[in-house]
This record gives sequence, C-alpha cells and structure tokens, in this order.
Amino acid sequence: MATEPVTPDAPRLELRDPLPPVVDTVAALDDTCARILAGTGPIALDAERASGYRYSQRAYLIQVRREGSGTHLIDPTAFDGLVPLDTAFDGNEWILHAATQDLMCLAEVGLYPEHLFDTELAGRLLNLPRVGLAALVEHYLGLSLAKEFSAADWSTRPLPEPWLVYAALDVEVLVELRNLIDADLQQAGKREWAAEEFESLLLFQGPPERKEPWRRTSGLHKARGRRALGIVRELWQARDAIAEERDITPGRILADASILEIATSPPHDLNGLKGMRIMRNRGPRRFVGEWFDALERGLALDEQLLPTTNQRVDGPPPPRAWADKNPVAAERLARCREVVTSIAEANDLPTENLISPQLVRNLAWEPPTEVTLESVSAALTGQGARRWQVGLVAAQLTDALGTASS
Repeated sequence: MATEPVTPDAPRLELRDPLPPVVDTVAALDDTCARILAGTGPIALDAERASGYRYSQRAYLIQVRREGSGTHLIDPTAFDGLVPLDTAFDGNEWILHAATQDLMCLAEVGLYPEHLFDTELAGRLLNLPRVGLAALVEHYLGLSLAKEFSAADWSTRPLPEPWLVYAALDVEVLVELRNLIDADLQQAGKREWAAEEFESLLLFQGPPERKEPWRRTSGLHKARGRRALGIVRELWQARDAIAEERDITPGRILADASILEIATSPPHDLNGLKGMRIMRNRGPRRFVGEWFDALERGLALDEQLLPTTNQRVDGPPPPRAWADKNPVAAERLARCREVVTSIAEANDLPTENLISPQLVRNLAWEPPTEVTLESVSAALTGQGARRWQVGLVAAQLTDALGTASS
C-alpha cells in the first residue's frame, strides 16, 4: 500500500496486545483456528507479498484479527494450504482494505470469502479525499499508522520484529474502521450500493490477461521500427522466463532501460554485448548468453512475424484519436462524459466509481443498434456494471447517445 501523509501530531496507533508469535506449525495453526472459531463478529484480514522482489504474487504473511480472538500472524509458506483456516472463518464477513490486492493470493492458499467489506472501496463510494489505510485510520480514529514497511521483502525469513509489528497494526483497528465507515455509508444512503460492490468482489479473478504484455516495457516509444520492437519482445520474453523460474521480479534481472538500450543499439556479437555498460552489473551479466540468444532471435525474425508499430488494444482506440477516426463517436463520448460527471457530482461520487470509464468508452464507440433505455441498460450490465450504477446512469446515457448520433 502506498504511503500517505498523516497529521504530524496525531498519536501513533499501537498494538493493544503483545505481539503474537508467527504461526508456522500445524499445532500452532490448529490453535489459531480454535481461537478464531471462539471469537465473534467479522474477521479482519490482510496479506503481505514481496512484489518488488519476487515474480509471484503469493502471500508471505497473512494477518487475521477477530473480536475475542486477538491477532494472528500466519506464515502461509509453512503449509501446503490453509483450508483449516478457511473452515474456521465459517462464512463470516471478511474485512479487507483494497480487496483486489489480496483476494488472489488468499485464494492461492485456499481462503475464499463468502461475504466481505472493503474499507478502501467504501471510502471511495463516500468520496473521501484519501482512501489509503493510513488516511482512513487518521480520518476516523485520529491515529497515525506508519506504512514504512509496505514495500519490504516479505519473503525474508525470519521476519524482523518491527515488520511483524507493522503487519499486526494493519488489522488492529479494521473492525472499528469498518463499523464507522458502514455508519457513514448508511447515513449517505449508499449502503446498498456498497453491498453490490462487495458482492461483485466475490467473483474477482484478477486483472484480465494482456495479449502483448511486453508492450508495457517502460520507454517502449524509443524502439523505432518493427525490428527494434521484435528485439524488445524477445528480450522481454527471455527475461520473463528467467524471472518466473527463479521467482525474482523481472526488473531485478534486467531493467527495462537495458532492454531498450540493446534493442535500439544492438551489438554485432556476443563480445559486443558483454562490453556494453549495462552488462557490468552482476545481475544482467549472469544471463548474457540468454540475452544474446534473444537478440539473435529478434534479428532473425521474418518481416511478417515482427510486431506492428501500433499497439494492439482490445476495444476502441485511445480517445485522443477519435476525432480523426470516428468524429461521431467522439461527439457521443463527449456528451456521455458530461452526463457521467454531472451524475457523479449530484451523488457525491468519483466518476470512476459511478461507472467504469472504459465501459463508457465502449458504449460511445459502438452503441446498441437501437438506442433505447433497455438496450443501453443491457449493454452496461453485460459489461459488468452493477444494478445501482445502471439505475443511476442508463437513462441519461441513453439520451446522450441518442442526441449525439441524431
């Protein structure tokens, strides 16, 4: 989670109970499950990964807190799975902050929610200016929550005690926070909206897979021409294979800038590659043979197999190109955006939480053959809009589409 500024004089959140030991044996896990079963109310959860260090997004520590049970710090790497813990949760509501960050790694160890409350998403629906965990703790409880270890290498063993304190604090007040936010949602008339949003998270399967993930290489615009792009693709794929095999984040093996340097000024032979400045560091130099093989593959690719210079995208092109490619659609999009902004302001919502911007672009680019309230509502629902969202925007979007295309 990103660090957010807090009020300098706000008192620091402290643990109310002694720091618990890390659960890393079957006996300790059985005891944890028994304690959680004996507790009451919803269950606060968090997970720590090692995204900046590891290729995988697995959880390296899972924090659990429940009223009457206390806090538990569980090392998931010590077990084949955590199905007993899932059973102990017994269908109770989970409280997560930014649930989409943790749901996949929790599912990987056998933990699946039946009901949940996402404090970050709830904060967005309330249109709060800052919705990070530290900001919400400060806003609702007047306490500061340090986030100094959010980007730590949580695959480290043993985990240092200050890190464990930090991890325990992330669930220390989640139950209280949930109750205060829930009261605000009810007062704002947004509790049913939140319930639909939380229900949709139960089906979350992670972000959609990119067809050409190598195009996310930072600075790709520097690769001029299809041949250079082909080299970038080969180097990126070679790096990704090494990173996955060794479970190391790709950028620690070969930086994006180094990929671009090789692709834009390809050396003539292996010695030339070894002599490049970027190969002086031990990390890239360890795999210089793999980089040279990838370079040769990129140079040898048939013209027809080279990637195009235009990025392939699913759905409509970037809106900046609409005026030239489809001016009628550009007009529709402008009117739809005006409608969305107006409705969001009237309901005190961020526009992106009122309705997905991509969904609006899809609708404006290719509206239903017959623009009616029913057809627009169906199009919105078919692309994942929730009932409350459709109820707020469908009628006015129908008018905007009809007016713009008339």
